[in-house]
Amino acid sequence: MRNIIKNIFLVFLIIFASVILHNPSRANEIRGSEGTKIHGEVISTFYQPWAISFINSETMLITTKGGNLWLVDSTGSKKTVGNVPTVSVGGQGGLGDVIIHPDFALNNLIYLSYVSSNNFGFSKFAKVIRAKLNINSEPNLTEITDIWEQKPATTGNGHFSHRMVFGPAGSDYELDLFISSGDRQKLTPAQSWDNDLGKIIRLKHDGRIPENNPFQNKGKRAKSFWTIGHRNALGLAFDSNGQLWSTEMGPKDGDEFNLIEKGQNYGWPIVSEGSHYSGVAIPSHKTRPEFQSPAIFWVPTIAPSGLDFYEGKEFPSWEGDAIIGGLRSRALIRISFNDISPRETERFSWSKRVRDVEVCKNGLIWVIEDGNDARLIKFSNSAKS
Repeated sequence: MRNIIKNIFLVFLIIFASVILHNPSRANEIRGSEGTKIHGEVISTFYQPWAISFINSETMLITTKGGNLWLVDSTGSKKTVGNVPTVSVGGQGGLGDVIIHPDFALNNLIYLSYVSSNNFGFSKFAKVIRAKLNINSEPNLTEITDIWEQKPATTGNGHFSHRMVFGPAGSDYELDLFISSGDRQKLTPAQSWDNDLGKIIRLKHDGRIPENNPFQNKGKRAKSFWTIGHRNALGLAFDSNGQLWSTEMGPKDGDEFNLIEKGQNYGWPIVSEGSHYSGVAIPSHKTRPEFQSPAIFWVPTIAPSGLDFYEGKEFPSWEGDAIIGGLRSRALIRISFNDISPRETERFSWSKRVRDVEVCKNGLIWVIEDGNDARLIKFSNSAKS
């Protein structure tokens, strides 16, 4: 009888623990590497999410690689958005980034990036569309317009990148759309002028190519390039000074945090702070000063993904800091800019891969994890709780 009671008690404990661990509203406090505490509240869960984008302080859009676009409120209530284009799913490919037009409050326009194929998935390419988001009881997309296609289409399921960001209001780049285009694991095209691979693209909001892009004399395709020599930039954001930054996956180690400057060449695959997975060494940036060096690089890898800059009153001492989601590092990483030069200041780790990060206008930090049961988490300041 004692063993039966003991077994019943153990089953009860397992069920109780399972309920607690999977309760979406469960709050957690995480201590950073420098002792800072942040308070995390799990709002909802998603299957293989990729990006978050707020449309106002209470409502956001979330993409999942399989092709679903979700309209989500701050309590976790969510609806699927209809009429999303069919995506080609596999490896790193699928539905990607989502951002809103700077005048969204007037025109309800959003931009989606995703992976497509014209030959049943044999070769693939990233694509960006613009669409009107109709918010009602059954939200859907209408007025879909093609904005950009990554050329050429090529084999493989990696390094699409396809992050997007609009230039900030009042800047020289207002209403300009920047898109990261990965090297598709093909290496050398990142230095070529006749294809989009390994580049950061700059377009007008309607897809037109600005006449003052830097590479006007390198052929038709190059007219859309802003910078070249990239591997796999999975984070793209402007800081409060109007400077564009990216996070970039290195090969074996050598991940980068880059200041993206007009007309620069970032050196991939000629230089890197990492090495090839085969063990073959790659020359460092310092051996080739004609290439732009990263502001920060990481050895060992952190596998950086989403990127945003902090503005708000929730964490006042973080104003202007960069917040990076780490996949391999399984962390939220804070970058400060003491004496202008950026440096890693603190990591907040909770043993989950972090796919994307978004700072809301009220200063709360929203994070989406990576994976099949990925949590949407809202972080606030523990000192204010």
